[in-house]
Amino acid sequence: MTFTRRTLVATLAAIAAAAPLAASAQAGYPTKPIRVIVPFAAGSTTDIIARAISDKMGQSMGQTLVVENRGGASGTIGQAAVATAAPDGYTIMIHSSSHTVSPHTFAKLPFDTLADFVPVTPISSTPNVLVISPSKNIKTLQELLAAARAKPGSMNFASAGQGSATHLNAEKFKLAAKIEAQNIPFKGSAEAVTEVMAGRVDYYFSPIAPVIGQIRQGQLVPLAVGSPRRAAALPQVPTTAEAGVPGSEFNFWIGMFAPKGTPPAIVNRLQDEVVKALATPEVKERFLTLGADAWTLEPAQFDAYVREEVRNNAALVKAAGLEVQK
Repeated sequence: MTFTRRTLVATLAAIAAAAPLAASAQAGYPTKPIRVIVPFAAGSTTDIIARAISDKMGQSMGQTLVVENRGGASGTIGQAAVATAAPDGYTIMIHSSSHTVSPHTFAKLPFDTLADFVPVTPISSTPNVLVISPSKNIKTLQELLAAARAKPGSMNFASAGQGSATHLNAEKFKLAAKIEAQNIPFKGSAEAVTEVMAGRVDYYFSPIAPVIGQIRQGQLVPLAVGSPRRAAALPQVPTTAEAGVPGSEFNFWIGMFAPKGTPPAIVNRLQDEVVKALATPEVKERFLTLGADAWTLEPAQFDAYVREEVRNNAALVKAAGLEVQK
């Protein structure tokens, strides 16, 4: 068909007519429930934070945010589900810093970590705490290091899966401390905590929420937190750097993502709603019990941060000599 002046005018008119409709649809967003994919099991720190935020966002937005757990394969099953979802704001993902690790621990993924997602905002920075059983008779981080150096290669640590944030935190600590220790991966935090409490595994860089009760009851000893700053929930516990291991800091964060192509107006609305939810007394109290610190960025800032994390984790995975899963 010849593209005449008449067809050009008609095409431009159709585009002009459609633009207000698209803008109107975004302005009315959301008009139905929003699906929130969490690529970990129910009860995980990421899941708990996702549910706390989603509940408050739903109240503010006038629509239910339905949390759907799609665990497995270190989070990549849930990631894949979001990467292929319609970019209309009705499927979003709340994931941890493991999102930036998977491209380096899997030889092949059914998605592109940077190209297939739109970073919306971080939600929290959640420190991991290094815990050990009282039966080990180790009360400080320096005592742990002394024990590891006394018998090189004899110590092990738990992780919530190969390539998980708990694993990367432990590997960064091990490299900075110049000790040898073997990773014992489990399916999740619950199993890892059980094995450490029983003394069958030496230590674990655990999210605070799954172990805060055991710490208070004396069933686990907290030696240090892996974050750059002390945790509000455990203010008496030093950071690993403060305890004598500089360069061991690891920021375990949780953030929100949308499928690529999600309109900027919707991305900005979601970011605004997260900020509002974090300011509510209920979420502040919930975060305090989890040992989580609220943290937000503008979408462009978060995008830059995610890209930097991907680069940094590539170097960490290589330095730690982690096995790439085929």
